[in-house]
Amino acid sequence: MQPEDVRTSAQARAIVEERGLTHVKVGVFDNDGILRGKYIDRAKFFSALDKGMAFCDVVLGWDSNDTQYDNITFTGWHTAFPDAAVRLLPATCRALPFEGNMLLFLGEFTGHAESVCPRATLRRVLERAARMGYGASAAAEYEFFVFNETPASVREKGYRGLQNLTPGMFGYSVLRSSVHAELYQALLQLAEDMRMPIEGLHTETGPGVIEAALHYTEALEAADRAALFKTFVKVLAQRRGLMATFMAKWSQQLPGQSGHLHVSLARQDGSSAFYAEASPHTMSPEMRWFVGGQQALMPELLAMVAATVNSYTRLVPGFWAPTSATWGVENRTCALRVIQGGPQAQRVEYRIAAADINPYLALAVAIGSGLWGIEHRIEPDEPITGNAYDRKLPAERQLPRTLGEAAERLAHSKAAQALFGAPFVEHFAATRQWEEREFRSAVTDWELARYFEII
Repeated sequence: MQPEDVRTSAQARAIVEERGLTHVKVGVFDNDGILRGKYIDRAKFFSALDKGMAFCDVVLGWDSNDTQYDNITFTGWHTAFPDAAVRLLPATCRALPFEGNMLLFLGEFTGHAESVCPRATLRRVLERAARMGYGASAAAEYEFFVFNETPASVREKGYRGLQNLTPGMFGYSVLRSSVHAELYQALLQLAEDMRMPIEGLHTETGPGVIEAALHYTEALEAADRAALFKTFVKVLAQRRGLMATFMAKWSQQLPGQSGHLHVSLARQDGSSAFYAEASPHTMSPEMRWFVGGQQALMPELLAMVAATVNSYTRLVPGFWAPTSATWGVENRTCALRVIQGGPQAQRVEYRIAAADINPYLALAVAIGSGLWGIEHRIEPDEPITGNAYDRKLPAERQLPRTLGEAAERLAHSKAAQALFGAPFVEHFAATRQWEEREFRSAVTDWELARYFEII
């Protein structure tokens, strides 16, 4: 049996037995899309398949640096950090190519933690879509920079003067991908082995930057693939003496790194809910309303997509990233790009997303806001042609400029509470407010250079 054939608990048990494994690896994704996990022995794994298992709920109660949030009610010293129930998901079974026959299984929080679990939040959005008669498909495409560095060397250098894998601005370079063919081939093989296949892989413009477009699939599986891809690209790089970063923008002098999401809806009979041959831009009424909902809600849901302080350094004019809630047909200066792909591939590209996304939450927003638009028949603005950066837009289309502002908008969004649940909105908005406060307490290099002597 192959990992991709596993669908049930019985099959999960069988593949572990076939491989003679004494342990398996299990993991859950946290608020920031970081994979937290451990090895467990086969007896515990078999028991967990039937009865579930637990992780300390601090996994959803601390930030990316394992510092506990001091402003959430879900968990903390006041609750004494109890265990949170986790259900294992047999169909997420993956091979771990670096570890012989080892297998990885993902879990999803349940019980008291389910309401704030990122994966469960996306699942609830997709259940909403199903009740409306739709199935959602999605795919992520990531840009990430690769460096001739190690976790130790970047810290020794203070993250300054880092050596990129390759020099220069050289997008779609056959020269670069051929010189480093072993790395590219290893990326392609890793993605194939772990069931997160790559549709396209090439250099993007910038020193050492690579872009990978993952193949589309059902939206929850697409989120699993996107989240795992980020984790295991870093693993592959570090095992080869390199480092990959998925920050939204790591250098002031270079464009940021996108994490664009492609989304489509199908009706229950499998036909496209977005394609209408005789309509303008071949957009069905549902697609028009879907884009209208995405456009209308983007400013108040942005904290779930642009979820780090660094995310907002990318959203500036002239660096291939959108700066307001705009849409257009085949227009890469807009936040939403409608792609006329015919009956099989008509879709919308959610371009506001950067490589630092938590894919579960970004897809929950991209799909959930579109469903909201269909439910309320929200008409979008007229599509923008030409340079969207040159357009003066009304206040309701302006995006928050900081994570703190975005978190405040999210905390008070009635649409967010309806789509994702009030407990999730309260929890996640508080975690982003914490992130902003942590940043505000830092003394940056810019401040030292500007004020140290002269002020």
